[in-house]
Amino acid sequence: MTSHPEAVIKMVMNADLVKEFFPLLQAGVSVTARVGCPLSHFLSDQLNLDSDYVASRVTTIFLDSKPVDDVKTAIIRDGSTIALSGAMPGLVGATMRRGGFYSAMRGSISHERDTADSINRIGTVRVKLFNLLMAELGPAILRCGVIISGSSLSSFFAERADSFWKGCSESLCNGVAVEPATLATDGQFQDRDTIRLYAEFR
Repeated sequence: MTSHPEAVIKMVMNADLVKEFFPLLQAGVSVTARVGCPLSHFLSDQLNLDSDYVASRVTTIFLDSKPVDDVKTAIIRDGSTIALSGAMPGLVGATMRRGGFYSAMRGSISHERDTADSINRIGTVRVKLFNLLMAELGPAILRCGVIISGSSLSSFFAERADSFWKGCSESLCNGVAVEPATLATDGQFQDRDTIRLYAEFR
């Protein structure tokens, strides 16, 4: 099987087009992160979120499909999936809210305090954003760069309308300036295992 090196794409977009990237953010994108450390460190050091923002806006967190109550004791590992959400409606939302009144109702599925030894090193984690956090955190995550499969990016680009490409003022592929719309041409990234995508919104 032929090995295809990672491609790097950089885009400068109109600020109002961040919503176009919501499908990618909701499905999940991988980011480079220090792993083997508490989730709180990832939120503060990687995503640059202060504790007040996390407490008031990031009300529901899942780590590897388990709801988290204490971000200081949950340890992220290489390949972990972290889902971040604002407040969700109804009883389900109240039950999944970290530290909430109803959190005891989900006892057996909650992420337990992690006391296992783990290696503090650089790895990758998958981040999923939901509801209001896609708009609030999405631009910063995309500006720092995300890693996605070539097939996922090819599908994403193929589904964008002309207005998306007209709203892209600059695009680079592996350091070479290209016309934005050509990024969607003929599924050129389909066979790439990974693409590193940077998007800045102005």
